[in-house]
Formats: sequence, structure tokens, C-alpha cells
Amino acid sequence: MKAVVLASGGLDSAVTAAVAKKDGCALYFLTVSYGQRHQIEVERACEVARALGAADHVVLELDLRRFGGSALTGADAVPKDRKQADRAKGIPATYVPARNTIFLSLALAYAEVLDAPYIYFGANVLDYSGYPDCRPDFIRAFEAVARLGTKAGVEGRMITIRAPLLYLSKAEIIRTGVSLKVPFHLTHSCYDPVPPGLACGRCDSCQIRREGFRQAGVADPVQYAIG
Repeated sequence: MKAVVLASGGLDSAVTAAVAKKDGCALYFLTVSYGQRHQIEVERACEVARALGAADHVVLELDLRRFGGSALTGADAVPKDRKQADRAKGIPATYVPARNTIFLSLALAYAEVLDAPYIYFGANVLDYSGYPDCRPDFIRAFEAVARLGTKAGVEGRMITIRAPLLYLSKAEIIRTGVSLKVPFHLTHSCYDPVPPGLACGRCDSCQIRREGFRQAGVADPVQYAIG
């Protein structure tokens, strides 16, 4: 059974891939290099793919810097040192317009070619509060698009999106990863790494990751620019 895994090189996508492997799927990684300032995550996705024994790994080039509109693809500063209450308000500057819609569309095309019944997507409950394209109703709506707008769907071959981390806290995701022997040391979560790729420790993603490891009672193997 084949599954396309949207693999960013981050913690969540690595755990998602490990869950897909546990579910008995052959892993077909798809990573999009979209002009993100944290380009190192693409390299890490390749390392995670090898570590988890992916059957194949496609890296697509797509320059979303031409559009901008995000701190990850434009000149705007990545927010730093925000409190949890601030992170829960509104849509953050690191939201990339329609990114997950684009990525899932690419994954859908790949899955249709592979005749893969599943796409594994690492959306989770923390992103749900800030990113509109990580919500359960978005995922259900995209499955409807897949059913209506593909040859596979019209012929009755459903492509299902699995988001196994959607309702888990970051600590629960980390504990799941530990149980599945996820190579966390290969993952990269920072939005604004310090050259030559050291995690800043101050952006929203770094803070959420660090809090998750603390709450899980697990040592984070990644080094940070600040203690």
C-alpha cells in the first residue's frame, strides 16, 4: 500500500511519516522547495527520507518568493520571543498564502500517478489555532476536491488525506515519535535559522518545539543559538 507523505524536514512531518510506516505503507516522500528562508529543512527532509527507508523522494522546486506575502518568503521579519497567548491570536506572519492547498494539490497529483490511496499530512492542533489551512474542515473540503476533480475520484478510487497528528499536543507528538524511533536529530523546525543552519530558539516554531520536548520529558537533540 503506497502513501504520499508531505515531508518538510520538520518534527511533525517526520512523525507523520513514521506513523504511515507503522500503518504498513510504502513511503513516497514529497518535499517542496518553495523559496523558504529556512531552506535547510529540504536537506533535512532528504535525510529523514533515507533514515525511514522511503521508497522514493521527490523534491519539487517552486519559487513562492515571486508572490511574497509571508515572513518565510519575503523580507518581513520572522516574529520572535512571542508568548503563548500572543501566538494564539490571529494568523501569524509566517503563514504562506495557500501553501498547504498548493502542497496538497501536488501530493494529490503524485498520489494519482502512483495509484496511492493515501496522502499523509502533518497538520496538528497547534497549527489549527493559527493556520487556516491546517483545520479539519479544510482537510475534508480538500478531500471533496480530490473526489470531484481527479480521474481517480471520478472512477471511484478515493484518495484519503490522513492527518494523524491533528488533535495531538506537541508533547504527545514527540512521545509518539519516540515510540516509533523517529530520528529527531535530523529534523529542523526553525523558521529563521542562524548561519550555518543553527536553530534560533526564539521564533514561534522553535518555542513550540522546545516547550513540547520539555512537557514530554524528552531531551531535544537539536542545538539552539540561545540556551
